[in-house]
Amino acid sequence: MGYSSLDHEFQLLDQLLKADSRNFNAWNYRRFVADMKKSRDEDELKFTTKKINENFSNYSAWHNRSAILSHMLKNKYGGISAKEQEMTEEYELVRQALFTDTEDQSGWFYHLWLLGQKIAPIGPKLEMSWPCNGSQLVIDFNEQSHAYVSDFDTPFGTDHCMFSEGIPLVLHFSEPVKGVNASTVSVNSLLLQSESLVWRPISPHGLQAKTWVTLLKLPSTNFRAGETYTVQIRVADTLGIILLNGYNFACPTALNFSLDIHTMTIRSTGGNFETVPLAWEGENFSPLAIDENKFPIELHLGNLSIDGSENQENTRWQQETLDREIKVCRELLEIEMDSKWAKLTLARLLIGQDMLSDGSILRSKRKHTDEVLQLFNDLIEIDPSHAEYYKDQFSLILLDKVSSGKQNLQEYFWDSKGTGSLSNGERNKWLRLHGLSLSRLGCLDQLLWVQRLDISHNRLRSIDGLEALQLLGCLNLSHNLLANFTALGPLRQIKTLRALNIADNKIGAHTVNSTRFSFPSALNNSSISNADTTRDADEEILEISWEITIAFKGLHLRQLDIAGNPANDEKCRRLLMKTLPSLKWLDGTSVN
Repeated sequence: MGYSSLDHEFQLLDQLLKADSRNFNAWNYRRFVADMKKSRDEDELKFTTKKINENFSNYSAWHNRSAILSHMLKNKYGGISAKEQEMTEEYELVRQALFTDTEDQSGWFYHLWLLGQKIAPIGPKLEMSWPCNGSQLVIDFNEQSHAYVSDFDTPFGTDHCMFSEGIPLVLHFSEPVKGVNASTVSVNSLLLQSESLVWRPISPHGLQAKTWVTLLKLPSTNFRAGETYTVQIRVADTLGIILLNGYNFACPTALNFSLDIHTMTIRSTGGNFETVPLAWEGENFSPLAIDENKFPIELHLGNLSIDGSENQENTRWQQETLDREIKVCRELLEIEMDSKWAKLTLARLLIGQDMLSDGSILRSKRKHTDEVLQLFNDLIEIDPSHAEYYKDQFSLILLDKVSSGKQNLQEYFWDSKGTGSLSNGERNKWLRLHGLSLSRLGCLDQLLWVQRLDISHNRLRSIDGLEALQLLGCLNLSHNLLANFTALGPLRQIKTLRALNIADNKIGAHTVNSTRFSFPSALNNSSISNADTTRDADEEILEISWEITIAFKGLHLRQLDIAGNPANDEKCRRLLMKTLPSLKWLDGTSVN
């Protein structure tokens, strides 16, 4: 009996994989031939089982197995029980590989893929907003100047902020989205109509962002002083908010807050910049006691379009898997206590278990945070070649812990005497996360209310994510590892920023600008005038001018501290003063 050409291809591939069972090209071609021949997935799965049993360290066979199973799970299993049975058998197979050689990465990568199929994160959602759901803002409104001063509750007690263009409404999603507009987000009040609102993505990378903001402008008529008005917001009641993968955001959410409006003669909250600059450190700072009755109200996600019975069954399945695999990792660590793969997987599983048990919003109830932090500390020691990755993960978990509730936040609240800019003679309330060895920022959605932030004396090379803090007025970034001005690009999204300290970083130390390609060029950004950056400048000045423009153009800084950076010379200072015409203080000296 004759063989088809595809049969001959299979025979050739059998010989090739017998000679080199890990040949990735051969496995890739086998998938192509199997698809052409319409081979049964079950037959191909048996073939990979045979090759894996011959050699547990065959990464290509494990990868091929994941591709086959992905197709099977997508097309051949209609319910959770059938998938559960198939995946349970896969866990048993990969467990044999892990116990055979705890340090072989092939089995661990497949194990990670299995977890991704079963322990997928909770779907994209709206994580937080400002104003918070259920909160009340006391608004002093001047009809002539259309300026607003808002009193609102924070963990510090009552704080206030001045807005010249309108009250910001901030939505922070768990994943980047696009399509946030008046059609997909309705804002209803006797004072406002959502059709008049323009939503802006807070991101330097285009139209997709985790954080979106619009400005609520009070009408000059149609309101009465002394009245309280409710603002109701509904997110994603209609389709149109799109995720990175192209799917629709399918988590409709409702929230509300109230505006208690008063008319006023404008009181300034900007401080007196003519007298003395803001003091960033020193004896003026002291720990601040927390008002236990004041804290941002958690966002209520009550209107999720989820089938409850299916979701409960899926959660049970996920929880059982997490419990079982955590036990497996602990058993492996009893055998090989310094296994980096077992420690890393255990850390990921514990994070997943906390999120699954409590939901990502209820961070204060997570049980395993301290153990996860210790695991990443161990990994930094036993696997130094990947230490930077572990330090980043440690930073994210630590920030998640810090922002999880008032008990954890308490030690980071500080008070400073209001003797400098942005003070107006009042006590300034700071969140000080300095000296924590942070190498990466994250978990900022719980901190949208922060106006004064100190993240000095850390190891930050990037401040991506900081743009979510749309109320930020004072920022201390001194004593970090920022390498150039363009690393400050996210700050251009924060229109309220008035005082910035970037002293004692590495700005100007490196000739190669590693972030410049992440930001628009001064030559192709219509919001930046070429004449501002190129006129009467040699090549060196043009380079630093380009960076300064990217970082600061459009900001209204009143105070800037840059001492201790290699780039801090007379040319740089002149360019800064030219780019920032509002500047009053530079390194503690009046620019006048």
